[in-house]
Amino acid sequence: MYIDGEKNQDKAFQNNAFLYGDAVKVHFFVKDTQLIMAEECYFFLMASMRKMRMNIPLTFTLEFFSEMFTKSILENAIKDAVIEFLAYRNRDEVLSAKTPVHFYFELKPKIDVLEVSEKYEMDIIKEISVNTNVLSNIKVHSPENIYAEIYAKENDLDDVILLNPDKKIARSIFGNLLLLEEDIIKIPKQTEGAYISPLMENFVTFVHKNNLASIEEAELSAFETQKADEILLISDEKGIFTVSKIRNKEFTNQRYKTMLDAWKNSFLN
Repeated sequence: MYIDGEKNQDKAFQNNAFLYGDAVKVHFFVKDTQLIMAEECYFFLMASMRKMRMNIPLTFTLEFFSEMFTKSILENAIKDAVIEFLAYRNRDEVLSAKTPVHFYFELKPKIDVLEVSEKYEMDIIKEISVNTNVLSNIKVHSPENIYAEIYAKENDLDDVILLNPDKKIARSIFGNLLLLEEDIIKIPKQTEGAYISPLMENFVTFVHKNNLASIEEAELSAFETQKADEILLISDEKGIFTVSKIRNKEFTNQRYKTMLDAWKNSFLN
């Protein structure tokens, strides 16, 4: 655990993140010992902190984080990883937009952050819904996610689809759904409760620029999952998955795999 860039366990529970969930979480990505998409992830961090009305220190620059992460990557001899970064306010200070902000980050080694997992079973959960306000698109404390994750484990599922109060698809526990139907990739709108995801946005931009499919942000009913030819789930936290089954319908993944292989190869250039 790295708190304010240094290993420190004593401060771990002396903050509003532990007591009240007063924190934002953003993920950075390491591939072949190098940070990738660092700029996109950094600007998402800044936007997330502003939405939570956090006081952003002048030291929080892209260069500062890049140097700090690179040092930790080299010290730990890590080739591929997801860096989980948490910004939070301390509990012993007056809560305001001027309250000092602290952070910790953790390197979570992976085989390859762009590797695709092919078996991923889901279902739709209807007992709870997720909000569609300004905080719904960023990684903040979400009791809905905790409830849904336990529900998924109890029902032998990898994940569940969460709806908003209007019964439209918002997201899953961990990420966003991309529904491929013919030559159109449909993605739930952020106004429907979908996460902002640097990883997904990078993939979608690549698909659009290379004319691999048309991109459509839409309001999607749960039934849309049964009409789709293929479904992709992209999670900054967990990775990339081609959905294999939702309820009684099984999905193929060949077209998405072709797109993902081309996208992955683009990082070699």
